[in-house]
Amino acid sequence: MNETLKTDSYYLGLDIGGTKCAIVLGDAKGRLVDKIRFETKVDRGHKAILEEFKVHIKTLMTRYGPKGLLKIGVSCGGPLDSKKGIIKSPPNLPGWNEVGIVDQFEDEFGVPVALQNDANAGALAEWKMGAGQGVENMIFLTFGTGMGAGLILNGQIYSGANDLAGEIGHVRMADSGPIGFGKAGSFEGFCSGGGIAQLAKIRVHEKLEQAINVGFCSSVTDLDRLDAKAIFEAAYAGDPLAMEIIETTAQYLGKGLALLVDIINPERIVIGSIYARNEALLRPLVLKVLKREAIAAAFDACEIVPAKLGDKIGDYAALGVAMQ
Repeated sequence: MNETLKTDSYYLGLDIGGTKCAIVLGDAKGRLVDKIRFETKVDRGHKAILEEFKVHIKTLMTRYGPKGLLKIGVSCGGPLDSKKGIIKSPPNLPGWNEVGIVDQFEDEFGVPVALQNDANAGALAEWKMGAGQGVENMIFLTFGTGMGAGLILNGQIYSGANDLAGEIGHVRMADSGPIGFGKAGSFEGFCSGGGIAQLAKIRVHEKLEQAINVGFCSSVTDLDRLDAKAIFEAAYAGDPLAMEIIETTAQYLGKGLALLVDIINPERIVIGSIYARNEALLRPLVLKVLKREAIAAAFDACEIVPAKLGDKIGDYAALGVAMQ
């Protein structure tokens, strides 16, 4: 990136995540030109994080000319109110209660600002530029720090009555289990980066208490270091406990997909982040469950594919919100 801009106008997209944030700059054709990333560090609170966004925005405006900024788009995990421009306590952003980000940034920078659920923004990006091209009914699953869904139905984004359509992560899959979206045993609890880490800590702690050796975690003091990446690496290396954890996640992912297939009857389900990076390991396990659980005809009509935009999906999604 950091190419020479061939136009005197540009858009900025803000991607707010539970782990990382980014500001992307794109031209009128939707081409990514520049980007600044930083760690979210949610513990410092939303005010500090938004102030850091403002600092980086001003850096880009200085670099490319303040008069060229046309609009700012914000992609953030829900729940939120896209019409009022308010973020409402996303589970991966604790403390972000009724944050009026649109008004705040419009006042600061003097340009229109739009806010959209990250799953909806990602769905639009994958539908227009990625793995969802060519279909009219598509579901996009984030499967990153959290689990959300964006719905493209009959060729249009479907947001529901108040931007809460697609919150599949909140659906309870078991009476107990890892906590996701504020609910133990939820789809997000079993099928997200944070959920996989919780599940691993539970299973590893049980083994260590029984004095059973765990190859990827030698002691209780190392539990806090466990994350989804470490579990997948151990599973690829053949660790039986890590593989057991991945199989649990795959089982619940298959069951969750079956619910979506039966209710929505989509042509394609596009899954991002963790699934996209680990499709070879997850796909056969997930499809086995999905085929068993879903209506046969609906299963046959639906493709399950990894997101195509890869690590850049957040960039395209945020920029797309600005360009709507």
